[in-house]
Formats: sequence, structure tokens, C-alpha cells
Amino acid sequence: MSEYHKPVMLQECLEGLAIKPDGVYVDVTFGGGGHSKAILQQLEGGKLYAFDQDEQARANAEEIDKRSFTLIASNFRYMKRYLKMHGITEVDGILADLGVSSHQIDDPERGFSTRFDAELDMRMDLSASITAQTVVNTYSERELHRIFGMYGEVKNAKTLASAIASERINNPIDTVADLKQILNRYAKRGKEFKYYAQVFQAIRIEVNEEMKALEEMLEQTAEVLGEGGRLVVMSYHSLEDRMVKNFINKGKIYGELEKDFYGNVLKPLTGITRKPVVATDEEIKENNRARSAKLRIAEKQTMTSS
Repeated sequence: MSEYHKPVMLQECLEGLAIKPDGVYVDVTFGGGGHSKAILQQLEGGKLYAFDQDEQARANAEEIDKRSFTLIASNFRYMKRYLKMHGITEVDGILADLGVSSHQIDDPERGFSTRFDAELDMRMDLSASITAQTVVNTYSERELHRIFGMYGEVKNAKTLASAIASERINNPIDTVADLKQILNRYAKRGKEFKYYAQVFQAIRIEVNEEMKALEEMLEQTAEVLGEGGRLVVMSYHSLEDRMVKNFINKGKIYGELEKDFYGNVLKPLTGITRKPVVATDEEIKENNRARSAKLRIAEKQTMTSS
């Protein structure tokens, strides 16, 4: 399982967390455990709680036999609730490596990748009821238009939504090949793979409620982090990065800055890096997944700061 997922910007993540050996940390995206294992190596007396809803990730966690490590088999949107169940109300650092792990993408049966034909699934939690098949075959044309435009930033989102709605009347769209056959008609020549990626990303985000889950998790970080605690988030597309940036800069995902009676900005976190940290050219050569990664680091403000 060591090839499950090569951790991106590992050193930068560890530095961003500013790990205290006796601290309490949360890795909300355990995946292959690369980041978690590196954090555990720096702990002496500290604790690490990791979240992952994927069954394969849970199997991978069995490799770690340390009392300082606890895996919570749940979506990170329930972070605060599960930490409380473990008696934890305050932590020193939270790490989130967003996006789909390379292992999930490379598993043909999961239907995440356009490289393999498979049932349209795309669930990160295999017990969830909504699959990619559900989305393409039952969502209204209007809903599909919204999803493709918002989550995939697909240029001809309305046209594609209409085509899918027409096609499925006679032929259910059940497999990756079925969907690609339709996409081929609307993709620019020479840009087919980019188009596939945009549409598949949009469906995957909808199936897993990724934007809503991220919003809920970010809002909880403000409550869970102790003073001086660090939030380190790595995102792989502009939608996620924009949400993280807004939360750090404004204290909220959407809307304008709020200020108190004295004109002080009301936001719980302060950005440590003005611009996102990106991977080195060397790392990108070794791990293509690092190419689109953006890392943002923030710190929970002390009560006395404005």
C-alpha cells in the first residue's frame, strides 16, 4: 500500500504545521497515510487524529501501530463532533490535502478516471447512496447545467446538459464509455482529455458534496484550533483554493468582511503566507499530482489581537 498516494509538498506541510512534539494534530484526509506518518515521527507524547471515509484508506491505516494515532472512519465535515467524542476540544494543527488520491483514480472499478471503462460510481464513501450514475441519469437538465458550469467550469455546460438529458431518455448512461461517447461530440479537438477532466470533476464534486463538506470543515477549524494553532490546506483546483483563501482572509467563505464596533476585522485566522506555496520543479517532475497543488497556511489569532 506504500504506493497508495505519494504525499505532495510533504516538507512544506510539516513546516506549515510548526509541530510541537506534545501537541494534538488532525489530518482530515488520511488517504495513503504519507502525511500522517511524517507527523507521527515528530510527536513525543502528542496525539494525531486522522479522518478518512474510504475503505481502502482504513485498511492502509492498519499499518500504523502507535498509541499516539487514532483513525476516525468518517468524512471530515464531522471533525468537531468526532473529536469531541474522543475528548478533544482543542488542537494545535489541522492538515487537509484535498482532492482524490492517486490510488482512487487508478482503481478502475471506482469510475473516477476516464482512462478505464467502469460503472459510473465516483463515491469516496462506498456506503453513500448517490453515485455518478444517479447524477447523470436523474438530475434535471437545469441541475446538470449548474453542476457543469459551477464545479467543472465547463464552457458549453448548458449544451452538454441538454445533450445528456436527451440521450438518457432512450439509453441510460451507466458507464464511463457511455458518458465519454457523449462528451466526444462537444469537446474541442485536441482538448478532449481536458474536457473529460472538467466534466468528471464536476460530477465527482456533486456526488461527494465536496464543496459543502469543505465549507463545513473550514468553519469548524476556527472553533477547534487553539490559540496559535495552524491550519494547513492543500487544494488542487480553483474552486477549493478560492474557498480556503476567502476563509483565511475574511473569516467566511462567501460575502464581505465583517468588522466590530471599533473597525477591527472579525476573522479567526491570519494567513502566514500571502500567496499560496507551490511545489518545486523537481517535485513536479517526480510527482505530476503536485503540478496543480496550492498550499495555504494560517494561524489562529490570540484573543488579544484584532
